[in-house]
Amino acid sequence: MGMGNKLAMNQYAPAIPRASTKPRLQALALTAIAVLCALATPMLRAPVFAGATDPAGPNPVTLGEKIFADPSLSASGAMACSTCHDPGHAHAQSNDLAVQLGGANLDVPGFRAVPSLRYLSLTPGFSFDADGTPTGGFNRDGRAKDLLVQALRPLFAAHEMGNATPADLVARLARTPYADEFRQVFDQNIFDDEQGTVLAVTFGLAQYQKFDPDFRPFDSKYDSFLAGKLRFEPAELRGVALFNRADKGNCAACHPSGRGPDYAPPMFTDFTYDNLGVPRNAEIPATADPDYRDMGLCGPDRTDLTDVTDREDLCGAFKVPTLRNVATRKVFFHNGRFKSLRDALRFYVRRDTNPEEFYPVDANGVVQKFNDLPPALHGNVNTAEVPYDRKPGEAPRLTEAELDDLEAFLNTLSDGYQPAP
Repeated sequence: MGMGNKLAMNQYAPAIPRASTKPRLQALALTAIAVLCALATPMLRAPVFAGATDPAGPNPVTLGEKIFADPSLSASGAMACSTCHDPGHAHAQSNDLAVQLGGANLDVPGFRAVPSLRYLSLTPGFSFDADGTPTGGFNRDGRAKDLLVQALRPLFAAHEMGNATPADLVARLARTPYADEFRQVFDQNIFDDEQGTVLAVTFGLAQYQKFDPDFRPFDSKYDSFLAGKLRFEPAELRGVALFNRADKGNCAACHPSGRGPDYAPPMFTDFTYDNLGVPRNAEIPATADPDYRDMGLCGPDRTDLTDVTDREDLCGAFKVPTLRNVATRKVFFHNGRFKSLRDALRFYVRRDTNPEEFYPVDANGVVQKFNDLPPALHGNVNTAEVPYDRKPGEAPRLTEAELDDLEAFLNTLSDGYQPAP
């Protein structure tokens, strides 16, 4: 969740202290990035043609579904896309680990919490608005330009499915029960072209996410409420009011709750980025190195913005996610720092009135606020907008009773609502 508004783009922080990691973690990250960069350009140029097929026969969507659920395509033989993006949990993680374990022996930790893939296909590509506001893009830092590129990294990342080379993935795919279907759709000789095969895999995964209705059902209680099919309970009505009120939750500033153009159902994200100063999470092994910093738009995974432009004001900002299915999440924020919706909501409204509840205190009793950012970048954190505009000693924008109502409303955003008889 991110309740702040668009970032102020005309103020720049001091120079960024560059992150350094322990050699093992640095090697893992750089290996994954190097593979991604080396493969992306030639693969996206490779000619992949889906041949004419029987409408009832295999097609890119049905193949994408099989690939998504197939653990045999990983180095461990035990990790599929659906392992981390469980359809039964709104295509997000089913456990409360801050980061997942991958690789050949399922012992290599990741660096960020798993985002949901639900409604992801409706995300626009990354761009800067006329006022310089970053918008859209895939992954938490927007570095992937489309679903194909987004699907590429997990196949080869050392902390995910862990294929060392395209040849490894092709060999595993050629041994699957659906290999002949793959040949039928993408050409009988497709496995002779490693880059073309990998592109076909990402194409199938992208088509599956675009066209399978499970990825965008729009069947929550709130959708029925908008359609006039039911009435909200009193707590839910109070909650939606608090959600929208600019002087209370102000959630709608970044998570619009009204219908979009052409009467489109709300996505509950404006696809922008925000820096909330989320506390450092010691459950992520990489944080054992005090110099390790996840700067979101500024890296370490994303490098183009800091290499090409002078936008240090973006450091520490992450993409505003959709709040659809937020009540089903097991962890919250990019680093999985909070493990319940109520704790995440308390952070929003009490971060500035009671910072000692979330940040460590030094030997002199001083709260180390925004402790996952270098001090030089603390000015990037959203501290001006409701509900972040409070000071220690002031009352939070929302009381515990109001948080009860807000949570009741957020529960109406879960897919699969079944009205009582």
